[in-house]
Amino acid sequence: MSNDHHRQSVLQVSPKDNLLVALRDLSEGEKVEWEKGVLTVTEKIPAKHKLATCDLSAGDSSYMYGVLVGEAIKPISRGQRVNTRNLVHRSADYQQAGAAEAWTPPPVERWKDKTFLGFHRKDGSVGTANHWLVLPMVFCENGNIETLKNSMLEALGFERRNQYQRFAKELAAVYTDGLDPESVSLPAEQEHTPSPIFPNVDGVKFLSHGLGCGETRGISEELCGLLAGYACNPNVGGITILSLGCQHAQVSIMEREIAKRCPSFDKPLLVFEQQKYASEREMMEQAIRQTFAGLAKINQLERSPAPLSKLCLGMECGASDGFSGISANPTMGRVADLTVGLDGRVILSEFPELCGVEQEIVNRCSTKETGDRFIEIMRNYEARVKEAGSGFHMNPSPGNVKDGLITDAIKSAGAARKGGTSPVVDVLDYPDWVRKDGLSLLCTAGNDVESTTAMAGAGANLILFSTGLGTPTGNPVSPVIKISSSSKLAHSFSEYVDFDTGPIIEGKESVESLSESLLDEVIAYASGMKKTKAVVQGRDDFLPWKRGMSL
Repeated sequence: MSNDHHRQSVLQVSPKDNLLVALRDLSEGEKVEWEKGVLTVTEKIPAKHKLATCDLSAGDSSYMYGVLVGEAIKPISRGQRVNTRNLVHRSADYQQAGAAEAWTPPPVERWKDKTFLGFHRKDGSVGTANHWLVLPMVFCENGNIETLKNSMLEALGFERRNQYQRFAKELAAVYTDGLDPESVSLPAEQEHTPSPIFPNVDGVKFLSHGLGCGETRGISEELCGLLAGYACNPNVGGITILSLGCQHAQVSIMEREIAKRCPSFDKPLLVFEQQKYASEREMMEQAIRQTFAGLAKINQLERSPAPLSKLCLGMECGASDGFSGISANPTMGRVADLTVGLDGRVILSEFPELCGVEQEIVNRCSTKETGDRFIEIMRNYEARVKEAGSGFHMNPSPGNVKDGLITDAIKSAGAARKGGTSPVVDVLDYPDWVRKDGLSLLCTAGNDVESTTAMAGAGANLILFSTGLGTPTGNPVSPVIKISSSSKLAHSFSEYVDFDTGPIIEGKESVESLSESLLDEVIAYASGMKKTKAVVQGRDDFLPWKRGMSL
């Protein structure tokens, strides 16, 4: 898309489309220019929403991004807004198409000799951070995890202090003294710069979850696989595990899963099984003592240059809007292509948000076997969703619909653009591990926290995350770079937005120019030279997927 497109009031993404995107609020009776002439707007249409380029009768198909995205359920006139009352979700069927055509990567000469400063692991992977991970095998240990967290963070210099804590303390003092609470104002945020005892350790991350026993054995085993992935993630230097002992999610299962992912695994792995100790006190003392010793060990590792081929980028979108598919996601998609062109790895997940573009994905699969696996996993997933009384058509959230993503296919076609155009080299089922250079698909739920959790567990050492409505989502081990679809959101959600693609909507920048700037930012975050807003705000969101319970 050129800048000229964005100076217009509306945008046709693909020549095949019979829906246009409103790039600004449109008034009834307003005449707007588009690629094929002039169109009269028949009603008020908010920015991000879609309008028809031609008259549609009930039963007619609508197209956007060059794919089928809906079916009219009542007549829609040229220039009229499409909404949930006149258009419903429809998507095309898909089938095997053979090996992908030859792909030409974008020019990467600018970055060929560039490096990032990372933590080199003995298995050949490189971390963009150096974390110690503390995790429970079962929800019964969540209380002990919280005790360890409260005991260790301040002592280690990792405790965050913010203006809300100071505000609450001042209010408490005012109430104690019987003074006017309105006299207390929220103080300005002060940057907290911890002075950790272990300067080469980026943080100690404490996970908690509600799984490990009581659910099906399959869910418990998937949890063990996910936790194994977190242990293997190159951003993790060592792990402390708390286990009750009798739960379904056994440490031995997790250890087998670690061996599958990292046969040469040699990180410090400390296991404390409560039922083997004389008392909880004894176990907790040893857990703290040995974790400190482990921290001292991984603190000996320092950042050093690594080629960009050691990047493994997760591509995520959440709280999307009608601009996400034409600004933020295409920018991320080109970064994905640049990364693949540099022999790096990219993960695209959220299978419900591939609904409607399945054939495009199949066409991109590097081998027939890869395409077959995608079709098998996609159809099985959709079948299980239907068995649960739901469907992919129910994926768009109220916020999505309010901002123009009125069918799952419209949402998905825009969401898929963050995966770029490179061949699909592998298709993985949750909670598998990325093993090949290039673009891999990972079957996850459409929930953004479940998806980011899974991608970190698959080996992502950075996650790029587009948003149109704003979300604070982060991850405990993989820094999340938040990318806004509009400059308005970048300003209103400045506490969490790291990169703004709004200039594309405004016609001031192109996808190509901003993608190059974004890749430079990725290198800075990977090197520890910059911290993402989610990291600064302490957003360590971790949510294992309970397959069958969510889209």
